[in-house]
Amino acid sequence: MKKLLSTISNFFIFFLLSAFVTSCCVMLFVSLLQSSIGRAFTQEEITVAAKITMLNVILLSVGMAIIDYVRRKFTVERPVKRITEATSKMMEGDFSVRIHPTAKFATDDSFNEIIDCFNKMASELSGVETLRTDFIANVSHEMKTPLAVMQNYGTLLQAPDLPEEKRIEYAKTITDASRRLADMMTNILKLNRLENQQIYPNPTTFDLGEQLCESLLQYESVWERKNIEIETDIAEGVLVSADTELLSLVWNNLFSNAFKFTEDGGKVTLTLAADEEYATVKIADTGCGMSAEVGAHIFEKFYQGDTSHATQGNGLGLALVKRVVDIMQGEIGVESAVGVGTTFTVRIRRANYGPDEAR
Repeated sequence: MKKLLSTISNFFIFFLLSAFVTSCCVMLFVSLLQSSIGRAFTQEEITVAAKITMLNVILLSVGMAIIDYVRRKFTVERPVKRITEATSKMMEGDFSVRIHPTAKFATDDSFNEIIDCFNKMASELSGVETLRTDFIANVSHEMKTPLAVMQNYGTLLQAPDLPEEKRIEYAKTITDASRRLADMMTNILKLNRLENQQIYPNPTTFDLGEQLCESLLQYESVWERKNIEIETDIAEGVLVSADTELLSLVWNNLFSNAFKFTEDGGKVTLTLAADEEYATVKIADTGCGMSAEVGAHIFEKFYQGDTSHATQGNGLGLALVKRVVDIMQGEIGVESAVGVGTTFTVRIRRANYGPDEAR
């Protein structure tokens, strides 16, 4: 009914427009013709001409209305319908929907611009939805393990004749599981705030070598317990302009991984070098290493290439590291070989100071 009324309305618009233009043209033509031939037309001749003109006006109006209807059908209504249907599917949760561009000769190219933007939006939303689904699945899986541990050992603790050493052992297991769960929640919140740009870096100028040494010394008890050799080569006076708290998060995670995967009697190496623009930090270990396939995924959330150490982490540390380095507009890379070890390389832009100070 709505389309019928629209068609009738368009017809009357074309009819009035055609009647006005045609009447003006006919009146001008008759006036000039009478002047040129010096003869006035009779009433009967004018009546016949008016009827013929009216018939022409009606035919022209109908023709233009039909042409306009067909034009709108193919150049407007059809692409609008396709976009509307695709939008409805997207609203229902189908982010795989895509719209094929229309033929340029059949419609205004503006619709293709809208379709291109729609397809890009659908692609982005599809990626976000996949990440969200994977994130929820991974979080659920990661939470299930420590919760199951806490539940099982909590049940064992209720035994009335439980020896004291077993009670302490079970209580420690529950504490470790709860700490792992708390650390995971903390890292999830940090990562969420970083990805949503709710944490804004507060850059200050500081000595990077001193910060690296402070971070390394936090693991002194670990390397002494595992008899790990520490080798350092730290350039002096390397100043960087960065957020100290966020950058500490990077070093703590990288050192934690290095000591976690290095066996007793192994070696961890820290080097700091600098050129005029960047400071380059390398943290290497002689641990188990990893394959190229594993190395391609280590910065993904919840990914853990070595499942034998899964209870010591939650797969979020390197995702945090990557996000922080990106925020700092730095670079991070990894080189590793199975059975040889792993080296992480981080490049951070140096503080802006004069060439005399740089030397």
